[in-house]
Amino acid sequence: MQFFNSTLTIRQFLDEYWQKKPLLIRQAFPGYTPELDLNDIAGLACEELAESRLVTGSRPQGNWTLRQGPFAEEDLTRLPETDWTLLVQDVEKHYPPLQSLFTAFDFLPAWRFDDLMVSVAAPGGSVGPHVDQYDVFLLQASGRRNWQIAREFDPELLAGSDLNVLKSFEPEQEWILEAGDMLYLPPAVAHHGVALETGMTWSIGMRAPSSADLFQSLGEWLAEYKSEGERFRDGALNEHPRPGMVDRQALLGLRDLLRRAIDDQSAFDAFIGSFLSRYRLAHEPAAPVEEVTPTEIEQALRDGAILRHNPWTRLLWIPTGEDALLYAAGVAFPCSRMAAELVCQTPFCPDADDDRWTEVSGLIHELVNKGHLFLD
Repeated sequence: MQFFNSTLTIRQFLDEYWQKKPLLIRQAFPGYTPELDLNDIAGLACEELAESRLVTGSRPQGNWTLRQGPFAEEDLTRLPETDWTLLVQDVEKHYPPLQSLFTAFDFLPAWRFDDLMVSVAAPGGSVGPHVDQYDVFLLQASGRRNWQIAREFDPELLAGSDLNVLKSFEPEQEWILEAGDMLYLPPAVAHHGVALETGMTWSIGMRAPSSADLFQSLGEWLAEYKSEGERFRDGALNEHPRPGMVDRQALLGLRDLLRRAIDDQSAFDAFIGSFLSRYRLAHEPAAPVEEVTPTEIEQALRDGAILRHNPWTRLLWIPTGEDALLYAAGVAFPCSRMAAELVCQTPFCPDADDDRWTEVSGLIHELVNKGHLFLD
């Protein structure tokens, strides 16, 4: 299978480029027309639940400013003609039909997807040269944008700025992207994008947790589900310890304590399922006001309804022998592998007359009434 509109196959992209080196794909989405326009994104930036930012400034002046949303309409109508960028996170959650864009990237594990961030920029608009520690696909949705990148760079940041802007930046490669073009960047590549005309860049981010993320969340999980976990115990003690010293035996014992916390595979799987299904979720899914009965769900499906994911729910599953644990926003639901895989499809239309319905109906009933699925 080809990798978008390129001479590469998906296998070649994964082997040669994924998390290794940048790749420009001309007309990855030929004739692309975005489903939302600049006014739609500006309106979303005024919503209370949307995470939005407004960046002004340019190089080489380095006069960067950052404002956090939500914004009032007059904040955006009074913007100058140049040198500003409006960014809105999680756009595909606020406007769920955009999740269909992710199907073009279904050669990557679904749990790795973070969000669709949309940036609207006036001519000269930029967020400055910077470095991200995650994979990103930068799709030019409208207008033209100049991108510069560097794999070797000075990591020192500009002092006194609210943005993580590199103090100095010398580009190694440069391209102008037009609507439908897409640039893939692996982690730790410095990049600087400047709008040549008013337009939008849609960023499909593929977040990966850091060891710090994992350790912090593991501690919280152990405290909640394992009564803080195992405690440190001394080995054979020296009757004349040196004042203030943590000896090698204690250090090894503390390290082994951490190791034992993750050596229990089933416990570790449970933690990972809970952690990944809540990782970077801005809002918790809300349950319906009134409970939906199994009969009502079955009848709705017979009448042609479709089950869709709550956009604020992350669904993933982990094999447990012949069965599975499905995780939805941190909560585990034991089920069969077939049922787990079925409900992770989006959208999906289970057939109430299918023999498998009895196997999956109970799980669907639970997920609907927890707010993780809804009937459309």
